[in-house]
Amino acid sequence: MENGSASLETNVAGIQMKNPVMTASGTFGYGNEYSDFIDLNQLGATVVKGITSVPWPGNPMERIAETPSGMLNAIGLQNVGVDGFIEKKLPYLRDFDVPVIVNICGERREEYEEVTEKLNLTNGVAAVELNISCPNLHCGGMSFGVDPKLTYQLVKAVREKTALPLLVKLSPNVTDITVIATAAADAGADGLSVINTVLGMAIDVNTRQPMLQNVTGGLSGPAIKPIALRMVWQVYNAVKIPIVGMGGIMTSEDALEFFIAGASAVAVGTANFVNPRAPLDIIHGIRTYLDQNGVRSIADLVGSLQT
Repeated sequence: MENGSASLETNVAGIQMKNPVMTASGTFGYGNEYSDFIDLNQLGATVVKGITSVPWPGNPMERIAETPSGMLNAIGLQNVGVDGFIEKKLPYLRDFDVPVIVNICGERREEYEEVTEKLNLTNGVAAVELNISCPNLHCGGMSFGVDPKLTYQLVKAVREKTALPLLVKLSPNVTDITVIATAAADAGADGLSVINTVLGMAIDVNTRQPMLQNVTGGLSGPAIKPIALRMVWQVYNAVKIPIVGMGGIMTSEDALEFFIAGASAVAVGTANFVNPRAPLDIIHGIRTYLDQNGVRSIADLVGSLQT
């Protein structure tokens, strides 16, 4: 903590951080891709892209499209697989004094369990973030995260496989996110990441074809911030476990809105593509705000919304 400055230190779901600003999975690679631009040691936590039991090639091109105030992506969770991550990517991250949170994905419950068990045996993993937006092949491709029963079963299965702090990343593509949040909390989640991308699409009017080869993709960026903020507030009032807020955070003012709505930490995503230093700028802006407003700890802001 700087002399005379407010404390940004926080513990979210058992993850001890120097500040409450993380990177969002899928927007920061494996960390080393951004090391020429920022000092990773200054982050609250590094959240790496989704890891699966075996390498995934991802979807065919085109798989990114810019939209007004945001972007669509249908990367398809391309990654090196859990063994490749442990052997080739994680050693680099161990050189930094910052928690590493591994986002995990799968098409079957057994795949999540396999990845979790391997991460348990690996030095340098601070926590697991469960991506429940993946299609469950046992249920005809239905996302784990749109059905509270499937959510509960998956989270419970992973909870039983690890003592690591467990975050569950919720999908916004549901009727009532509080139902899913409650199921995840009841199954043993230590915290919730709110929200993942919003399902959308874009069309090239000249060709009359989708701009994404996959037709639909996940919308992120400033366009979804009001949705994310509303869902963080709803979840905060529905469960008692901490929330990592995300969705369109570009500035410190954006991040502060999420804290006031109920988030204990935030994750910066699409902003990284526009400004690789965005997380550090946001950390600085949060500290300045706290100092100027006489707030001694970031915890004093959490859930302080006046309605």
